[in-house]
Amino acid sequence: MKEIADQNFFRYCLLTLMYSGPPTAVALKFLQAPYGKHNRTGWGPTLSPPIAWFLMESPTLWLTLFLFPFGRHSLNPKSLLLISPYLLHYFHRTIIYPLRLLRSSSSAKNGFPISIAAMAFTFNLLNAYIQARYVSHYKNDYGEWFWWRFIIGSVIFITGMWINITSDRTLVRLKKENYGVYVIPRGGWFEFVSCPNYFGEVVEWFGWAVMTWSWPGIGFFLYTCSNLIPRAHASHIWYNEKFKDEYPKTRRAVIPFVF
Repeated sequence: MKEIADQNFFRYCLLTLMYSGPPTAVALKFLQAPYGKHNRTGWGPTLSPPIAWFLMESPTLWLTLFLFPFGRHSLNPKSLLLISPYLLHYFHRTIIYPLRLLRSSSSAKNGFPISIAAMAFTFNLLNAYIQARYVSHYKNDYGEWFWWRFIIGSVIFITGMWINITSDRTLVRLKKENYGVYVIPRGGWFEFVSCPNYFGEVVEWFGWAVMTWSWPGIGFFLYTCSNLIPRAHASHIWYNEKFKDEYPKTRRAVIPFVF
């Protein structure tokens, strides 16, 4: 009976993830979350950005580590290997990235709205449960095709993570060097798109979908696209409006040579 209840709960959570993407994309077409270059007042009290990032991303670590031992595959070396890239990404996002912001003197100039952090915290609770529970318990295809999917997906994932981290590092460095004033990022993947940090994250979770070969992986990838591609488009418009003719006309918003 408990197993049936758990299966139903997992299924409803997965459906929530799958169906939350389209309304998120539609909403972000008209309204951008007020942090970073889209920061504005009217969204209530704020937190220091490093603290906000740490708190709202933290469920991806503690909830995953809490749930994993309860899965029937928790001692399977393949399941432990599979969850490792997910934990690696979120160790960086929860620990390393906030520390990098903390070292940047510009990080505290604009607060991060608690309301937005709370929404992100809620999403990360949902998604961490889905991904951890699937990999540790519900995934049934750890057979011969596992290694092909894992290797191909890992190459895609690591490539995306490298693009994401190096681009974020460039943005934080530029804000620090220019005392919080936005300038045109140049070099690397910024020569192709306005938001290579978002492009890298989209690539990462596409790699995760290949690795897991699952609806939870596909659902997370599609939600990432729904969340980050509209924000990248808005940032691309922001750059063009702010810098006008100075801004490179050949850059796309988030997908090189395409969009």
